[in-house]
Amino acid sequence: MTYFIKADHFLLENEKKTNGYLQVDNGKFGSFVDAVPENAAVVDWTGYTIAPGLFDTHIHGVNGHDIMDGTVEAVQGISESILPLGVTRFLPTTLTSSKEDLDRAISAVKNAVQQGLAGAQSEGIFLEGPYFTEKHKGAQNPGYFRDPDYTEFQGWQQLTDDSIVKIALAPEREGALEFIRSIRADGILASLAHTDASFDQCRHAIDAGARNFVHLFNGMSGLHHRKPGVVGAALTDGRAFAELICDGHHVHPDVAVHAARTKGEKLSLITDCMRAGLMPDGDYHLGEFPVVMKDGIARTETGSLAGSTLKLIDGVKNLYAWSGKPLYEIWHRASLSPAASLDRDDELGSIVDGKIADYVVIDENISIQAVAVAGELKYSND
Repeated sequence: MTYFIKADHFLLENEKKTNGYLQVDNGKFGSFVDAVPENAAVVDWTGYTIAPGLFDTHIHGVNGHDIMDGTVEAVQGISESILPLGVTRFLPTTLTSSKEDLDRAISAVKNAVQQGLAGAQSEGIFLEGPYFTEKHKGAQNPGYFRDPDYTEFQGWQQLTDDSIVKIALAPEREGALEFIRSIRADGILASLAHTDASFDQCRHAIDAGARNFVHLFNGMSGLHHRKPGVVGAALTDGRAFAELICDGHHVHPDVAVHAARTKGEKLSLITDCMRAGLMPDGDYHLGEFPVVMKDGIARTETGSLAGSTLKLIDGVKNLYAWSGKPLYEIWHRASLSPAASLDRDDELGSIVDGKIADYVVIDENISIQAVAVAGELKYSND
């Protein structure tokens, strides 16, 4: 099916286009044109802006569901719940847990994808752990922490039919560098997280192939002018991406803006959302830990932040308001940068001829009016 989208504005990779028509041809974007052929099918979004679909590469759960529930229903629930929030692609994300729980969770993701997801589409599994260290454990269970094991990882890959595309680990663990080299050779995104590594240890990990820092400033050694630590490595090494949770709680707004300026296109906005997202304040669980959400902020019993309840669209709005940068630039930190971190930016993340036609319709308040996946309208607020 071929049709043209008419709208007031289009958020393209390097600019905002005004008026015109955007072609969608068999689920992919076509050309941006000033006029359409006679008798062409036109979808009229006059008064609105068209932006690429958002891509959340770090999400544990939402709306009462969690990937660690280990059920197809939980994966489907997350997929359906985040679509109206403008997210068209996501990475179902695990937590550090027992091998049995992880086996069940990743098998559920594989089965849900095989059955077909009704909302946002999975682009692969993100294993957050279990190869971490205790000092910056956050809401991860240190009872399951251990050294990286490539044989164990290969077993998980076989279980999921090679669906794992990203794994986070602490680079100071024994065997970490060899593990990073092995998974990078397999095309897996090696990420650094929940780590007390030194600046040099992080640099060695990047030399070995690590290309991402998980939830920057959280779960890692901080920046000191003589000991730059994990944060220093993330901010100064241009080879690696850095994830940022822009809810105003995990990272101070001014620090978030500084990180955005420093990392540029290598900054990825994420949610790290857990099951309490879209839910009322109350008692929840993140993995095996009880969590209390108050005023929308989720914490463990010890007071540690336990993921977030952030909507990715709100992260975009926040950074846009804090930074004063053009919306098309900030928007792409939640669409194109995440895709690029996974080497998927040739297919996803921006409105470019030949890319998959995931798009979001927003109004002047950046409120979502409609969402399309691969050119097919999946959600409309009316």
